[in-house]
Amino acid sequence: MKKQLAITPEQVADFAALHQEPAWFIEMRQAALAQIDSLALPIFEKINFKHWPVMAADTPQLVTSSADLVPETAQQLDASQPYIVQVGQTTVKINLPEAIAAQGVIFTDIFTALRDYPELVKAYYMQVTVKPDEDRLTAFHTALMNSGAFLYVPKNVVIKEPITAYYVQDSTQPADFIHHVLIVAETNSEFSYLENLQTAGDHKNLANVVVEVIAKDNSHVHFASVDSFGQSVTTYLNRRGHLMRDARIDWALGFMNDGNIIGDFDSDLVGEGSHAETKVVAISTGKQVQGIDTRVTNIGQRSIGHILQHGVILEDATLTFNGIGHIIKGAKGADAQQENRVLMLSRTARGDANPLLLIDENDVQAGHAASVGRVDEQQMYYLMSRGLSKEVAQRLVIRGFLGAVLAEIPDKVVRQQLTATIERKLIDGQKSE
Repeated sequence: MKKQLAITPEQVADFAALHQEPAWFIEMRQAALAQIDSLALPIFEKINFKHWPVMAADTPQLVTSSADLVPETAQQLDASQPYIVQVGQTTVKINLPEAIAAQGVIFTDIFTALRDYPELVKAYYMQVTVKPDEDRLTAFHTALMNSGAFLYVPKNVVIKEPITAYYVQDSTQPADFIHHVLIVAETNSEFSYLENLQTAGDHKNLANVVVEVIAKDNSHVHFASVDSFGQSVTTYLNRRGHLMRDARIDWALGFMNDGNIIGDFDSDLVGEGSHAETKVVAISTGKQVQGIDTRVTNIGQRSIGHILQHGVILEDATLTFNGIGHIIKGAKGADAQQENRVLMLSRTARGDANPLLLIDENDVQAGHAASVGRVDEQQMYYLMSRGLSKEVAQRLVIRGFLGAVLAEIPDKVVRQQLTATIERKLIDGQKSE
């Protein structure tokens, strides 16, 4: 029997009033709240999370977080580049250089966007990619969203400086993180968005994060992330792209979390000639469970959707890669390719790599590759015969295994940050082996 959510419409209305939200947004919240208990949880093959505390939210309330929790790397951001830093529900700083703002770019927290640009947000917020009534988790998110950001890049605007975001889950106190990022790339625009998700503290909380990227005709979005939620946080992370004619999104996603997490990554290739490249690296350690469900749906003719996922498992951890390529009837000339590989360093680890191709059209290209295996003993022997310890030799082999994905990440800063995080995760995991 499903546990019902003990949150009232009055509590949701009171929370919305604190942010002076427009009437249409409050109505969306209330409608989603009324649907939660009647909707089912999403289903991901070979990922069983039904008993996770993914909806154990308290009464929605305004929680203030300390700026002292801002990570050191966020404090070193250059004033010449656009960035946002949030800790929990608190926006610590937003920097939008005048030259970029003068081109009509909007970059602000989600509640300011709702007050200052309500019609613009209304046109896209959970209207195009993720729908409020899609499942229990999206309805829960819609009803109780408590933080987030809005990025809008107008037609023909090209931003050379990377747009950087630091979002810190405040687990120094009871504070669920229900976070929404809405990104709209207008026709012929191009930019890079670098997202960092982290946790401060070890209080048990949940995180429910939805990211929507709408890429209009001939736009190009470079989306990179380093996800490092803490061990005490149970997370649902949904990133969804909607690509129109000749639009392109390059996803580079580093799954470096320490707690149990579901990653739901989708790209809908709606327009003719649209193109999505999704590259994921993941490391699971301890007893954590990470499930990553990556889907590309080819709807437009001559659309291209590629998935490349490499993961490493240590100790008693579990990592599951699901890769789904779906070519819809009528998507002539479409291309759907995927590669899912998992490397296990422990005999008690569990790994799955599950490719799936659904093809409803004849004139297409499609293919997949998948493997789950252990470290190559010959490589290990060669490195250890040169005087390296087993731990160092393992890390070198793993770096080579993940390097195929890391090399495809175009941004040097993201590559360096991911490499440093990978090294930390591997060293921590090896300590218990």
